[in-house]
Amino acid sequence: MLSFLIENWIPAVMALVSGALLLWPVLQRGAQGGAISPTEAVRLINREKAVVIDVCEPGEYAAGHVAGSRSIPLGTLEGSKELPSNKALPLVVVCASGMRASRAAGTLRKAGYANAQVLAGGLKAWREANLPIEASKTA
Repeated sequence: MLSFLIENWIPAVMALVSGALLLWPVLQRGAQGGAISPTEAVRLINREKAVVIDVCEPGEYAAGHVAGSRSIPLGTLEGSKELPSNKALPLVVVCASGMRASRAAGTLRKAGYANAQVLAGGLKAWREANLPIEASKTA
């Protein structure tokens, strides 16, 4: 076996590199904690009645947020009365860039919301996809 690899090292390296390139997207998806695209989020909202949870601070939320989202700042997430009582509903967790949302989704999963998913790229990605944004006069 070793002599075969030594004699055929170029195809062996090519096979390893090719396998790594095929696995890269899967590994990236796992590293993002199951982050979903804005398109997938819209599908969940429309077809599966997903609830959008915005974990930004009140001032950020007032400046602009996903239309119809619930404002639950990250610091008040645990035990919040704004969370849906049905823990089987899909949740789309949003923040400005996706960093706080990743932490929030982990907290929600520990609380029993197994379908909590992060919007990849956060509100920025939502805006870039030209999806509806609302602004509030009050925080």
